[in-house]
Amino acid sequence: MKEMERYTTFPEYCRKTFGHKLFRIALDAGMTCPNRDGTKGYGGCIFCAGGSGDFAVRYEGQKLDLSVLKYIHHPEEPAGYIAYFQAYTNTYAPTERLEYLFTSALQDPLFEGISIATRPDCLDEEVLCVLQKLKQTYPEKFIWIELGLQSIHEDSVVWMRRGYPLDVFDKAVQELKKLDIPVIVHVILGLPGETPQMVLETIRYLNRTGIQGIKLQLLQILEGTDLAEEYRKGKVRELSEEEYISLLTACVAELDPQIVIHRLTGDGNPKILLAPLWSLNKRQVLNHIMQELKTQNIVQGYRYGTSG
Repeated sequence: MKEMERYTTFPEYCRKTFGHKLFRIALDAGMTCPNRDGTKGYGGCIFCAGGSGDFAVRYEGQKLDLSVLKYIHHPEEPAGYIAYFQAYTNTYAPTERLEYLFTSALQDPLFEGISIATRPDCLDEEVLCVLQKLKQTYPEKFIWIELGLQSIHEDSVVWMRRGYPLDVFDKAVQELKKLDIPVIVHVILGLPGETPQMVLETIRYLNRTGIQGIKLQLLQILEGTDLAEEYRKGKVRELSEEEYISLLTACVAELDPQIVIHRLTGDGNPKILLAPLWSLNKRQVLNHIMQELKTQNIVQGYRYGTSG
């Protein structure tokens, strides 16, 4: 990382790897989730308000034109784009449909690669074969998988209704590693009952798995979720900005410096965000994070390997 940088940033990784920045275009391919349709459960995870697809473009394999897309950053400097299959579980469909959708995106000259958000229990042998085939067919493009782990702790897993055990995650990461497909893991900070030490245990665990990227996200309470009802009953409290930044910077200190940090906070939909409202000012939050890293003289990984 550059001398002025205190963690391995996604933009810097892209510049080094691709020669320029990459921006995600969030896609909604019309899928659902086994944790919503009754296969694993109903209603999804306790915090889920729509599979993180608030700003996603509906995608059926069509060519995309930047000029007609909303919420897309149009940079002045050279940049490329990622087809980000974001909404719900994006390997939860017949393999023929998955192959068509992913192939269409890989063939689109707009995209330099694809990133697929999914669950580790939705990466069976047939899906892995599709990914392997696509990787071999389009060697000039990249394929990334994003997995929503959130926590390694069983009490948190039960509370959030995640619907799969940790060994399923481990197996998925190992299978993707065999295919040389990078893995980006989502972790939520501020889960009820989790101490800072428990959060750091999740980070240390991920350090040992060989993942390539991480998204650190605060617990956001959104209208229309079961979490919102728990919040109104006083069963769940929100983190203050100071608490979140303290926890986040401790995670950065523990994280393997080779792991790219794709996110340091969240992008909650302001129309349905109940709490924490301080998170809406993302630029200010990021400035405060950088200030704390500098004040505490924290760089990514400076505590890596020093404990548990």
